[in-house]
Amino acid sequence: MKQRIITALIALPVVIFLTLFAEKSWFFIAVLLVAAVGQWEVLALLFGRQRSVFRALVLLGGLVICSAVVYAGTLAFPIVALCFMLCCLYLLFDYRDLSLVITEAGQVAFAWFYVPVLLSHLALLHQLPHGASWVFLVLLLTMGCDSTAYFVGTRYGRHRLYPAISPKKSIEGGLGGLAGAVLMAQLSCWTFIPQLTTLDALVIGALVGVLGQLGDLFESMLKRSCGVKDSGAIFPGHGGMLDRLDSLLFTFPVVYLYVSGWVRPL
Repeated sequence: MKQRIITALIALPVVIFLTLFAEKSWFFIAVLLVAAVGQWEVLALLFGRQRSVFRALVLLGGLVICSAVVYAGTLAFPIVALCFMLCCLYLLFDYRDLSLVITEAGQVAFAWFYVPVLLSHLALLHQLPHGASWVFLVLLLTMGCDSTAYFVGTRYGRHRLYPAISPKKSIEGGLGGLAGAVLMAQLSCWTFIPQLTTLDALVIGALVGVLGQLGDLFESMLKRSCGVKDSGAIFPGHGGMLDRLDSLLFTFPVVYLYVSGWVRPL
């Protein structure tokens, strides 16, 4: 717990500064760096220490895809297709085990969509009018959900939520996390996002409260399938980059879709 607190005290000011004060171009560079670390952890889970050159090329392709989603508009789809075609051609001429080709191709597609494509919505959300406030809102709701779920689950948790994937999580903690996200959303619309209606705050809070916890569970399932406890060790007491991104990978896309589609910009 001491390590977790120290890491949070160091990391949170950096995250807040980048979110609220950094220019959009610098913010996107930060997103790319985060995507690179997160994707490298995914590739390490999938491929281990093998295929280092192949993993490096996949990592480069993922960063190209992330940039294309954010800046290329309708050309993003052809760029993604081209990257996948190049990956297939690489496997065609440099496969190691013929029986694993389809598995490796699927793993590459998963690595690209799980981190670069999902995380690109963080940059897309930040580029909306007053996007820094939207990003800060998602971060605030996710932290509120995680903290409330932890404390409610620790105090009142009796019924296991998904014991095969995460034995310590409880239904009571999950409901507490959902309530925490909704309450934080309501407080936000009364303070720094007054244009957000009560109904919108309820919807966004519920989306973050549910999908954030599902994203956490999915990453736990991914780690269990690979036989590891943490995705990495970049954050002392917190694990790897994926361990910090798991909820956000599911919440940023849905909040971006909601904000850009139905809520008028701040």
